[in-house]
This record gives sequence, structure tokens and C-alpha cells, in this order.
Amino acid sequence: MSNIKDREKFDEYETKEDYDFSGGVRGRFYKPKKVPTTLRLDNDIILYFKKKASEQKIPYQTLINAYLRKELQEVV
Repeated sequence: MSNIKDREKFDEYETKEDYDFSGGVRGRFYKPKKVPTTLRLDNDIILYFKKKASEQKIPYQTLINAYLRKELQEVV
């Protein structure tokens, strides 16, 4: 779709009056959301994860989440 003419065909469409969702599955494409929480950690722990996250170019909270998930999998 390099220009406007190519995209114009997608601009006109009609929706149906009714859709049948009787065979649908609730939550099929549900992706759990992150939950905001307060967690008190020592400063050296935060600095460690921030440094590692900077090296890997990912958010430090994502790195902490991945570490906790890995630890939980080893426990179970």
C-alpha cells in the first residue's frame, strides 16, 4: 500500500446489522494486564536491575518480572 489510491479500496465497507456470536468463546484472545503495585526494594537491588536492564535495553520492571517468573517456575 504505497499510495492513497491503493488504500481507497479499504475505506468503503458495510457492516452487518446483526452478527452471530453464539459459537464464540469468551476470553479467547484475552491477554492479562499488568497490575500496578507498590513494592519496597532496597536501593542496591533497584540499581542492579536498572544497570542490567540498561545493558539489555529493556525496562527494568520487565527484567524484575522475568526474574521473579523464572524463580517461581523453579520452585514449582
